[in-house]
Amino acid sequence: MKYEFDEAWTASAKEIARTLNYSHVIPERLSVVKSQGSKTKRTIARIHCIGKVIMLGMGHKKSFYVIELISEKFDRQSRSDQIETIIHELMHIPKTYGGGFRHHNHVCSQNVKAELARYMNLCERPQQARLY
Repeated sequence: MKYEFDEAWTASAKEIARTLNYSHVIPERLSVVKSQGSKTKRTIARIHCIGKVIMLGMGHKKSFYVIELISEKFDRQSRSDQIETIIHELMHIPKTYGGGFRHHNHVCSQNVKAELARYMNLCERPQQARLY
C-alpha cells in the first residue's frame, strides 16, 4: 500500500464540514490521504483516528482523524458521489472528537443522502461553498 497526503481533498473535507456546520470537527485535526494498492473489494474510503491511550499519552485531549480515499475506487466516482463519500466519512466522527467513531446505525444511506441533499442546497445559495 502507498499513502499520500491529499491537500485538495483535505481542504474540501474541511469546507464540507464547515458548510454542514459540523462544528465538532476540528479542522486542524483532520486530514485526507489517498491510498493505492488496496486489495479491498467494496471499500471506497475509510476513516482512521489515533487511539485514546496514544492520544492522551501524547498530551492531547482531542483526537486526530484521517480520511483515507482508496484511489482505485474513489477516483472513478462522479464528483457528487465523491462528495457523498466524504460526507459519509465525516459523519463517523463523534461530537466528542475523542478518538471513537459513530456507527452505521447513524451513518446509514438515508442519513448520508439527507446530508448530501442539505449540502447541495447550501451550495446553491449565493456565496456559499461550491461542489469541488
